[in-house]
Amino acid sequence: MRRIPFSYALASLLVLALVIWLAFGNFQYFQANAPDASPRSEAGQRVEIALQQSISFIPQQIIQGQLTAERETTLRANVAGFVAEKPVTQGSRVMAGETLLVLDNNALPEQLKQARDELALAEAEYAGARNLRQRQLISQPELLRLQSSLSASAASVAQLQKQLDDSRPTAPFDGILNRVQVELGDLLQAGEEWGQLVDDRRLKGAAWVSQQQVGELSVGLPVTARLLNGDHLAGELTFISRRAEEATRSFYIEAILDNPEGKHLAGGSAELTITLPPRRVHTLSPALLSLNSEGQLAVKHVDDNDHVQQTAIELVSADIQRAYVAGLPDPLRLITLGAGMVETGEAVTPVPAEAQQDSVHAPVD
Repeated sequence: MRRIPFSYALASLLVLALVIWLAFGNFQYFQANAPDASPRSEAGQRVEIALQQSISFIPQQIIQGQLTAERETTLRANVAGFVAEKPVTQGSRVMAGETLLVLDNNALPEQLKQARDELALAEAEYAGARNLRQRQLISQPELLRLQSSLSASAASVAQLQKQLDDSRPTAPFDGILNRVQVELGDLLQAGEEWGQLVDDRRLKGAAWVSQQQVGELSVGLPVTARLLNGDHLAGELTFISRRAEEATRSFYIEAILDNPEGKHLAGGSAELTITLPPRRVHTLSPALLSLNSEGQLAVKHVDDNDHVQQTAIELVSADIQRAYVAGLPDPLRLITLGAGMVETGEAVTPVPAEAQQDSVHAPVD
């Protein structure tokens, strides 16, 4: 019988031992019961804390808006007629009541004079008839007929006066005759647009805000408009819609802005900054924010008995470096390191942040 070489036999034994070790491994991992957890120290885990006082913070809302003139109107003809005069040139500043256009009036002044003469005659006849009626010299129907004639004459005078006024349209308010779309001799029909009057001494900033933002707004809050060229206009919030737009669920707001230099800004866009009332807040790193069991933003801190508390907060403002939150106790013992390793209600050992210098390289248990 041929003998197996010693090297082959040794290799076979090593392979067999390796297979047995891989098959059974360390029997401790197959124990029925988990090993006892190492007991915590009575003082609890260490967490780094920082003592914070609240500060006064002035929050702002920044939204994109549209600028329009505070008052502007489209000028339309009330009566038909040919353009006879253009007493004011396009772009001129006018005063309220100033005549802007003159239409051919078809001898309306003469017709009005005749109507006024007839009115005066009707008034005299009616006054005489009343005296006669008091002496029973005319009948009551005859007096009523003269009264009706007087009323008709008065109505005719009023109608002709209105036609004459409509043939000479005037400015309804102070402003600039921004556009004139007719020339001398053009025929205007009643209701036809012929110009535009704009008062841009003050501007109206219009914008839309979300449901979350509108609750913080109130009429009278300061507003600053930043223009595309970097200039700023100051004003205040004057209107907040009582009802949201159905399509966007956003609310319409308006602000009136001073334009003392008369800059050509109406119709452009601007960034509106609304300054809200000051609030007491705490500032912290956004990394310290977490979600509580109800899905609300919350912050973990330590109470006076060195127990962990998690308090829901209101996020007032935030950027990539700092978060400004309200709703926390003041002063606040904020957990700055180790918050993710402790639970609400757990007793901990708070370590002030400045006392951690000698254990920078040691992990927080």
